Amino acid sequence: MSLVLPGQTVARGVANGEGTTTKGDFVISTRAGIFDPKTISVRFPEKIEETGILPKVGSLVLARVTRINVRQATVSISVVDDICVKEEFQGVIHVQDIRASEKNKVKVQNSFRPGDIVRGLVLSLGDGSAYFLTTARNDLGVIFAQSSETGEQMFPVDYQHMQTESGFTEQRKCAKPVLDE
Repeated sequence: MSLVLPGQTVARGVANGEGTTTKGDFVISTRAGIFDPKTISVRFPEKIEETGILPKVGSLVLARVTRINVRQATVSISVVDDICVKEEFQGVIHVQDIRASEKNKVKVQNSFRPGDIVRGLVLSLGDGSAYFLTTARNDLGVIFAQSSETGEQMFPVDYQHMQTESGFTEQRKCAKPVLDE
């Protein structure tokens, strides 16, 4: 079982259950919650961890982009290693930590937008006010976004673009969909 967000691919080639929908051959979560691969359903977390959970170097996190500038994206971390935390942590993704290759061509505004949900990895404990994160792996990046033009939910079509059901495309640093087998 793992924590999923709306728009996240959870399975492939099976019938969908509660809290999921299908898009082609993929089963996609329609809400945030815990994915149960036995029932192909998403349920709400029964408990939010109140104490003791802190991001550490190497932790996988889910975070919402709160603001961007030319040098970095600032995020609010709400999930650490598949555990929802009661109090959010601040994080920063520097421009050089967005992609593993072509680092000199990366632009923050073409990779993230405020409101995007990002899967990241903690690089370091940061500067005292924010954790430093990276998305420089194929499985890291934007996993959920809404179109800034239409407001529709978008799905990744490749590593650099997300698309709405109506066909509108926007640039992002997309995470490779993770399928629970």
